Amino acid sequence: MSNQETSKEQKQYWSKRYLKNQTGWDIGAPSRPIKTYIDQLDNRDLKILIPGAGNSYEAEYLLKQGFKNVYVLDISKAPLEAFQKRVPDFSLNQSIEGDFFTHKETYDLVLEQTFFCSFPPTKSNRERYANKLHSLLNDNGKLAGLWFDIPLTGDMEKRPFGGTKKEYLGYFEPLFKVKTFEKCYNSIEPRMGKELFGVFEKA
Repeated sequence: MSNQETSKEQKQYWSKRYLKNQTGWDIGAPSRPIKTYIDQLDNRDLKILIPGAGNSYEAEYLLKQGFKNVYVLDISKAPLEAFQKRVPDFSLNQSIEGDFFTHKETYDLVLEQTFFCSFPPTKSNRERYANKLHSLLNDNGKLAGLWFDIPLTGDMEKRPFGGTKKEYLGYFEPLFKVKTFEKCYNSIEPRMGKELFGVFEKA
């Protein structure tokens, strides 16, 4: 895939991976750091988006905790259909097949889980992500989640893509107040020492 992937190319690529069960990033449950973050949220009325949601374990967990205003977005229909079968109580109106970069709604909270690391790690792609996230958040809205703290190799095909804390902050600090962005203390064992947990508030 090229550095500048079209929506059609992305849709074909991710649909193929889901249909072939080539989902090595999928841990089969809510990510422990994000689950811990969800557990300290008091406002069950928050409007929440999970982009690149895949099998949406975090959305399922949110629903079980009483959050009703949760939206999942994926460019591929396959994981959304699988999610709907697994969680039939989830509203179809809140399951969105579409391109993150053309999505128009606004939210109080966006949860990041292996989405940022899924597209080629060019400066333009990462700036575009940060700017789009900023536009999707309401005033004082927050972006929270995980970023891989692993070196970039120059390989533009082999996902997931990593980076450094300094690099990530270069994209986020101009647009967000950094509430926290540190080495993750409660990653699952295979990812221990390889994740950063961050909370960023729209500036």
